Order: sequence, then structure tokens, then C-alpha cells
Amino acid sequence: MRRCLLGAASAVKANAKTPQTFFSRDQSTKVTLFPGDGIGPEIADSVKKIYTAAGVHIDWDEQIVGTTADPRTNSMVTRENLDSVLSSHAAELGSVTLLICLLAAQKNRIGLKGPMATPIGKGHRSLNLTLRKELQLYANVRPCFSIPGYKTRYDNVNLITIRENTEGEYSGLEHEVVPGVVESLKIITRVASTRVAEYAFKYAHDNGRHKVTAVHKANIMKMADGLFIKCCREVGGKISDSCLLPTVKEKYPNIEYQEVIVDNACMQLVKNPAQFDVLVMPNLYGDIISDLCAGLVGGLGLTPSANIALMEAVHGTAPDIAGQDKANPTALLLSSVMMLRHMGQIPQAEAIQNAVLGTIAEGKYR
Repeated sequence: MRRCLLGAASAVKANAKTPQTFFSRDQSTKVTLFPGDGIGPEIADSVKKIYTAAGVHIDWDEQIVGTTADPRTNSMVTRENLDSVLSSHAAELGSVTLLICLLAAQKNRIGLKGPMATPIGKGHRSLNLTLRKELQLYANVRPCFSIPGYKTRYDNVNLITIRENTEGEYSGLEHEVVPGVVESLKIITRVASTRVAEYAFKYAHDNGRHKVTAVHKANIMKMADGLFIKCCREVGGKISDSCLLPTVKEKYPNIEYQEVIVDNACMQLVKNPAQFDVLVMPNLYGDIISDLCAGLVGGLGLTPSANIALMEAVHGTAPDIAGQDKANPTALLLSSVMMLRHMGQIPQAEAIQNAVLGTIAEGKYR
């Protein structure tokens, strides 16, 4: 980890023609930081050191998740943890509701999260699920792109997966009907589907992308996934309810739209990932396909991720190497680059990303 850290930090300094200071000390921005579990604190510390080396001044509001469940959230993520992300002035807001907090303090409502462990098959509600649902982080965005100097089977990957983050199979609605029979509900709503479709088309438009692909299983789940793709069609202005006639003037006339069944999408991604640009999909499909795409470019350790305004490393906590100075901070660092872009700090983001990619391309540090 130290070699990767020092390599990236040195590259930032080497790229600077003059001492590179993006903020004066009185211009620091307050950001919530969840270091996470296992290797999380180590890679979070690496990010902070690289930011210091790059002259990016962040006022880190560090939040440590507890070891017992908070009854207010049914999770180890406490209400205070959530309030920190909602607003950097949470203490001053007192009893203001979550909704008002979400609408307020937009400038400072930003966070970075390391990996968090979740028990499998038992225990409290998932820490990640708690954050996504409570903070209404409805879209997960993962860029997957080939990295020069890191050889994989593909060298032409450049796509974005956008996953609906709040419902679907991950709604958390399960119960035992009778002993030995468990029912788990998949929830698809027009509101959530339209919202994530709007996000995907707007993302494509704002970032110079040319195609949005809706991934679904509407051939089997005709009502649930049928509603999802209907919302995608309506947002893109591509097909009317009859699926035969064009709708009124398209909102995104320069964005091509297509639909692919999820199992075929997996096969097509492995055969030729270059055919895809922006993919939008319900929760479970997004969880699977985004990891598949990460595998195309080298794995989760190289893949950044953002949930609206909470950026995160999506790899595991790696408890077997925690505290051994072996963990590579690339995923969390590139996620922090997405955070800087979200904050409008484009020069800082470009400098750090170029330094990270340049360091990998050199081949000296792993």
C-alpha cells in the first residue's frame, strides 16, 4: 500500500509545474468519511495523505460505525452517522426531518465510504442498504474503463453501469410463510424506475455518451420489469404505450436507446463490452452486472463507485490482510475523484486521476 500511495503522491507532485495548491486552508470543504471495516481505515488514510500531497484541502468529518445496532435505523449505522452525510451542519439542525435535510445544505452534503462488512444470512440490516435507503441514494454509478498498463482480456472497455439502488429484490421485505417456505418480495415502482431512468439519460447527455441500454427480464417478470422498461421508454421518449408509434418530441434525441434481457446482456458483455455505453437496470441486475464489468477491467480493487453524493469502494473488507500495509487504495481513491467531480472540483479530480493512472501505467507499483 505504501508503494502505491507514494507512487501516486509523487506523480501528483511531478505533474505540477508549480506547487499545486487547489484550495487555501480557509477554503476547505467538509466531507463525511466512513473509513469502514478491515482494510477500510488504511485505504482511507492513504486517500487523505494523497489529498495532502496534492494540495487538496478537505475537512474530513470522520464517522465510525458502531458495534451494536441502533434501534432508530435497525442497523449499526446510527442516526448521527446519517445526519453527518445529510448535512455538515447536522448538529445545528437539531430535529429537522430527513426530507428537509436532503433538500438543505446541498453544497456540503457529500461523503466517502470505505468497505463495510455485513453478516450473511442473519443479523442486523445491511450497513450499505441502510445508507442507500435512509439517504435516498437511488442511483449507483460505476464507471468501468480499461486502464493502460494493467493488462486484461479486453483493452477497449469504457462503459457506465447505473443501478436503481432502493428497491427491487433488495427491498428487505421477506417473511416465512410456513416453516420451510420463505417469500421475498420484489418491489418495482413507477417513481423509482422513472427517477433512475431520468438519471441515466441525463448522465449520458451531460457526459457525452451516446447510448442507454435498459437491462431487464420483462420476458418473464412481465409486470415488474415490464414497468421498469416502460418508464425507461417514456423518459427517453422512444416508444409510446402501444410500442408501435413514436411519442411526442424526444427529450434526448441524440441518445440511442435499446433494451437487452439480463442473461443476454451478461453474454454480450463478455463477448464484446465495447458495444455498450451506459447501462441502466433494477437493483439485483445492477449488483451482478456491475461486478461482472469490474472483472472485465481488473476487478473491484480498480473500480470506482458513486451513490449520488456518497462515493464508495465496493470491494470487500479483506480482514485477512488488514493492518499489514498490503491493501491497494486505488478503488477508494478513484471513487474520491468522482466525489471531487461531483463537488465541481474538476482540476483537482483530473490531477489525481491522471496521477493514479500514470502510476499504474509505469508498472512500478502494485
